[in-house]
Amino acid sequence: MNFPERFSNLPAYAFPRLRALLDHHAPGGDVVHMTIGEPKHAFPAWVTDLISENTGGFNSYPPNEGTPELRQAFCEWVARRYDVTLDPETNVLPLNGSREGLYNVAMALCPESKNGQRPVVLMPNPFYQVYMLAAISVGAEPVFVSATEASGHLPDYTSLPKEVLDRTVACYICSPANPQGAVADHAYWSDLIALAEQHDFQIFADECYSEIYRDAPPVGVLQVARDAGADPERVVAFHSLSKRSNLPGLRSGFVVAGPQSTARMRQLRMYTGAPLPLPLQAAAAAVWADGAHVDDNRAQYREKYDMADRILGNVPGYKGPEAGFFLWLPVEDGEAAALSLWQATGVRVLPGAYLSQNDASGVNPGKGYIRVALVAPKPDVERGLTAIRDHLYGTQ
Repeated sequence: MNFPERFSNLPAYAFPRLRALLDHHAPGGDVVHMTIGEPKHAFPAWVTDLISENTGGFNSYPPNEGTPELRQAFCEWVARRYDVTLDPETNVLPLNGSREGLYNVAMALCPESKNGQRPVVLMPNPFYQVYMLAAISVGAEPVFVSATEASGHLPDYTSLPKEVLDRTVACYICSPANPQGAVADHAYWSDLIALAEQHDFQIFADECYSEIYRDAPPVGVLQVARDAGADPERVVAFHSLSKRSNLPGLRSGFVVAGPQSTARMRQLRMYTGAPLPLPLQAAAAAVWADGAHVDDNRAQYREKYDMADRILGNVPGYKGPEAGFFLWLPVEDGEAAALSLWQATGVRVLPGAYLSQNDASGVNPGKGYIRVALVAPKPDVERGLTAIRDHLYGTQ
């Protein structure tokens, strides 16, 4: 039996790797899960009522391109949030969770070569693992650009050599960033758009954490692209209800793009997509239209930000996130810290190296960090953060 070689050298996925590290050791206390970014706040109670009211839709195949009502809800949300006007027929496409789109966008839009050479797809390092898989799947070279404290925890794509940028067909960028919580400001987006225009590549903007923030709402790439008068096909933006509305199981995301890009993604999705069932599309349209529950969700995360600042504020190198729901905490060695913490306290965190690749010099930019998710109930978060402080830092 012959199997493809393109996936043969993939690193172990983060969570099986974590289980291999921790699970043959007994926890040192009651378990507190602070690894996976799975929101645990309550979602709106009326969501289940809407699904029940629309159960007749389970008797029909759902449209791949989404119902008109759902696409309109996407556009109205973008108009409220970013003051950007979209056409529901040509600018938006529903996704079965944003990960589907973050993978398939490369399939639909990345060319087989550029300037007669193998194409490059840029991505931050650390990164969401689907970015790498998408690049590999289309035969592109994934180029990992370290997002460290020195670069504001965002990748500096402008620093890359011209020969790399001239082969680049797309770059992934996550803002607010997972795992660091850094936010791309207007100047960052402007510089990136100008770079993409200069070297003719697309920006795949993963903005699924855009509604969880400490102070001001993060600026969106769509706003900046509009202000810059960029090519409408230059930017592809992804959004999701998973974090915004605590509905990861509903699998409602969407992508915004120029008409040509949207048409290509829609064509691919006709063959490969897994459309959201009609009762779930009806519920999703209502959830995208409602902002009250999002305000409440954000307030709960702000309480957790304040809790983290209070408990960890004296830890050397601690910096509270601007947005998102992860802490990116400096340690000597993330893997050793995660194992020691588990054995001593039962608190479960993720080594930063599991989200990163070695750079050109052989250094993994995530090695000296742990990622801590603030998704558990507040008493568990407080206990977990206190254990992290006391065990790893010994700082009161």
